Amino acid sequence: MKDPWRIYDDLLAGIPEGVEMVSYQSGFTWTRVRSSENSLGMAMTIPLTTRDSLSRGESLVGMPLKEAGALVKSWNFVEAAIGLAAINSWYNQPQRAEKCGFIHPCVSDQVREAFDVYFSECQGKKVAVIGHFPFIEQRLRGHCQLSVLERSPSMGDYPDTACEYILPEQDYVFITACTLVNKTLPRLLELSAGAKVVLVGPSTPLAPILFDWGIFGLSGFVSATPDALEAVLCGTDMMQLFQAGRMVDQINPARQASPGGRK
Repeated sequence: MKDPWRIYDDLLAGIPEGVEMVSYQSGFTWTRVRSSENSLGMAMTIPLTTRDSLSRGESLVGMPLKEAGALVKSWNFVEAAIGLAAINSWYNQPQRAEKCGFIHPCVSDQVREAFDVYFSECQGKKVAVIGHFPFIEQRLRGHCQLSVLERSPSMGDYPDTACEYILPEQDYVFITACTLVNKTLPRLLELSAGAKVVLVGPSTPLAPILFDWGIFGLSGFVSATPDALEAVLCGTDMMQLFQAGRMVDQINPARQASPGGRK
């Protein structure tokens, strides 16, 4: 990939002028940003601060949202999460999210988690998951040829460096959107070019431009009640997250969501 920053520039290009950041907070697990539209975006906090911040520690309140979003390019990952949350405060607003591709046909009132939405498609396939999601083994192992790649691997996981060897052989690849913060997403997409790729988790921007990067599905978080979501993110019980919003699974309108795996 000649310019891995292009995917970030594409995301930022969709944020208009005239919208500002009005508040932000880096929490232990989640970072949140509220925009002048009264929408709230979130991203997982990655506590890596070995590099100086692009903002030099100055307050970001009142900063244009596009400028705040550009902090996603920072190598200070706490700051980069603020940037991604700012991006999500624009794209993951309910009305915009509804226009991001088509809802996956397997979504229902009972089935809203990405690994359940894609369950039937993945059966018998080679499936890689970037990031050790909760209960991923119980959900998928035994139903597909599962490989879990993790930066801090648990027993049974592959280290994330195995991506160079494993991803080119997969039918489906689920990638945590935290890879936008740690800057590994461009390379992971390149390696996964032969698979159906789904970007997963509350950090996922529901931005149609991502479909142009070969992503098949976007599984992100949307809240129509920013005050309720902020209250949850300020607390300690993250299980209440889904009382303040819901996961949305959108698919690339240019491709068909039929079982089968490789393009």
